[in-house]
Amino acid sequence: MKRPLKPDEVKIWSMVSATVHPLTGRGAAKPAMPQTLDAAARIEPKRVEAARKALREAVDGIEPNRRHRIAREREEIGGRIDLHGLTQDRARAALEAFLRHAWEDGARAVLVITGKGVQGDGVLRRRVPDWLGAAHLSQIVAGISEAHRRHGGEGALYVALKRRPRL
Repeated sequence: MKRPLKPDEVKIWSMVSATVHPLTGRGAAKPAMPQTLDAAARIEPKRVEAARKALREAVDGIEPNRRHRIAREREEIGGRIDLHGLTQDRARAALEAFLRHAWEDGARAVLVITGKGVQGDGVLRRRVPDWLGAAHLSQIVAGISEAHRRHGGEGALYVALKRRPRL
């Protein structure tokens, strides 16, 4: 028996389906769910944050073994970027440029330091995972995960990068 979707599940599905594009030569698919993001956005803030966390873990998480190798530095961290003190616009631009450069240099994992914010609710800490999940970075970013305590813990993220295609 099918059960109705919960509001947080609707929001997650809406976010995921917004990143899917039809194959070349095929028409756009009809939306699988009639509810819009506006309806899902009216969910109270705690549930929205829980939905974002679930989305990050389900869609963008690094495989546990790979995350362990990165944390233990058995897989090299190809670069680090510290976004402290930057505005959202400058931080996003710097992050995207850094990721593209690291990917072109063949790095397989990088460390993004966002900081925790004044009371543990920093803007960059909340926004960076959303930026990393953007469609235009999908060819570069394989997954994200919270960093180990020695690399910044809750104030930093490991970003696993995809391999560059061989030419």
